[in-house]
Amino acid sequence: MTDQAPAPFTGKSRVLSGVQPSGDLHLGNYLGALVKFARLQNEMETFIFVADLHAITAWQDPAKLKNQVREIAAAYLATGLDPRVATIFAQSAVPAHAELAWVFNCVARLGWLDRMTQFKDKAGKHKERESVGLYTYPVLQAADILIYKATHVPVGEDQRQHLELTRDIAAKFNHDFDTPGFFPLPEALTQGPGARIMSLRDGSVKMSKSDPSDNSRINLTDDADTMSQKIRKARTDAEVLPEKLEDLAGRPEAQNLIGIYAALAGRQAQDVLTEFAGHGFGVFKPKLADLVVSVMGPIGGDMRRMLADPAEIDRILSAGAERAREVAAPNLAEVKRIVGYWAS
Repeated sequence: MTDQAPAPFTGKSRVLSGVQPSGDLHLGNYLGALVKFARLQNEMETFIFVADLHAITAWQDPAKLKNQVREIAAAYLATGLDPRVATIFAQSAVPAHAELAWVFNCVARLGWLDRMTQFKDKAGKHKERESVGLYTYPVLQAADILIYKATHVPVGEDQRQHLELTRDIAAKFNHDFDTPGFFPLPEALTQGPGARIMSLRDGSVKMSKSDPSDNSRINLTDDADTMSQKIRKARTDAEVLPEKLEDLAGRPEAQNLIGIYAALAGRQAQDVLTEFAGHGFGVFKPKLADLVVSVMGPIGGDMRRMLADPAEIDRILSAGAERAREVAAPNLAEVKRIVGYWAS
């Protein structure tokens, strides 16, 4: 219990999200997250970070990590995030994330983490070989969100469980310390069409930067010829495209390519099928390749231009970190007072 009522949550809408600097960003990241970050900055106060604390739950080359952080920041900027509107920063530049995570480690329960399916999926049969950081990763995620008292978090299906854990931690903290409403219970922003882009080599698995085949994905930094070739070589089947979406059942690669076209063109998948019904992939793929190049090509060009001036990226990240620390500091100070930390 505390002898002074804490500052309650004000109810101001604030969104937070981040991407790990652990490999090249790709078309799935763009459609599933980056393009939506740019939209959200015009709808509510927006905090977007580069998740370098999360990245080292798996081995990262220290000599490359800083440049990987810059690459993610460049991708944010190239896809429309405006540092004058959104707060863009590196997670490790705001120590409050890690400090709050320790408090939450003492609030969360082992059974809650044991139920996290992502850890089970990543660890497989050898969980004893994985880092403690990977196991407690969702607790740090909760701290990422709640240190800013964020109200909304963009999530895909694979992150919903972690957001539910964040809500559980917030509720238990509020209850245990008799501080109702101190932390908000953040809501999920579902990512909608284009959120789940599948591999170009296997339509049953998600497009991933960890896939050993570079041909499985369109990287944001690919040049136009490379993008076009990857689309033309994408795995498909011998059937023509049908008139109705339900007739794509059992054809995951066809569904994926139609979905990519629809997401990039801002159209409904059914409308795309109506246009190309009766045609084979020999007709469809060149059109899709042209669309991918027209949308993604300028982004890669902007990223390469920005990465040629790392000092400017560092300036933007530093300014964003200063702003993030200003917002996080009073929240962390209040948490310390609530839990009874000694303070000088």
